[in-house]
Amino acid sequence: MLLNTSRLLHLPWLGGGAAALAVVLWALVPLLVTQAGALPPLRLSALALLAGALGTLPMARRRRNPSAAGRSAKEALVYLGVALLIAGAVGASFTAFTLAPAAEASLILYAWPVLFLLASRRLALGRLPATTLAGALLAFSGAALLVAPQALSGGMSGAWSGYLLAAVAALCWALYSLACQVPAWRLGKRMPHLLLIASVLTGIASLALEGTASLPSQETLLVTAALGLGPYGLAMLAWDRAMRDSLAHQVGQLAHAVPVLATLILVVAGVAAPDWRLPVAALLVVAGSVTAARRPTDHPTLRGGMAD
Repeated sequence: MLLNTSRLLHLPWLGGGAAALAVVLWALVPLLVTQAGALPPLRLSALALLAGALGTLPMARRRRNPSAAGRSAKEALVYLGVALLIAGAVGASFTAFTLAPAAEASLILYAWPVLFLLASRRLALGRLPATTLAGALLAFSGAALLVAPQALSGGMSGAWSGYLLAAVAALCWALYSLACQVPAWRLGKRMPHLLLIASVLTGIASLALEGTASLPSQETLLVTAALGLGPYGLAMLAWDRAMRDSLAHQVGQLAHAVPVLATLILVVAGVAAPDWRLPVAALLVVAGSVTAARRPTDHPTLRGGMAD
């Protein structure tokens, strides 16, 4: 049995399949959040993260490492810091989807791979290559195409606040991705505990900012469970598996399809109205992400994509 499992984990198509599964599940987030609209966003975040923690617990169980017993302070710091990033990313994005149109907010949110590339290339090279800067400007121009009408109309409420929160969520996901690159932290193995801590943090924030509320309807609870078990449970484990693949730098390019797929799902579901700005902005974000992920000509050994 162990031998068969080992062979299964090393099948050549498994990394790409895991990444594709994660991309599809992440693209469903804006639609699922809008379907659970009766639930306040922070409370929805807490319940979804709790469902993700419970769902990933049996899949991510590992043996304890006795040699790590003396590093409790460092362990606690890792758990709290990464859980804060997850709580900030999920809470901010869910709130953004309630304050701004879901399609526009999701395109801003899913520009996070560009932020990740900017940070990882800066850390790896001590500078930002021209291709990375050009790609970032291209992707951000796509987000600006959506934000500009709100910015020109003035005010910091409503959709404009949602856009800002989507940008905050993108920054949190970029920092979380950087944390995933630290081998000693082994975030995939810690995922159930990280999601559980993030659930507690967002739950506390919900009680403080949203107050108490009655028990959600059965339909809303089912949507919340799907949101937690899928995008914030199975998808995160699948992405962790994809990033440990030998071709992770190629497999990671699939993440650039998330904003286009999310927008397409919202339009097909009737949540977002067809608008010429949406496909143009989506193409700019994807083109910018792909451009930013290109290897610098003066540093050909640097990997592109999400696995830097």
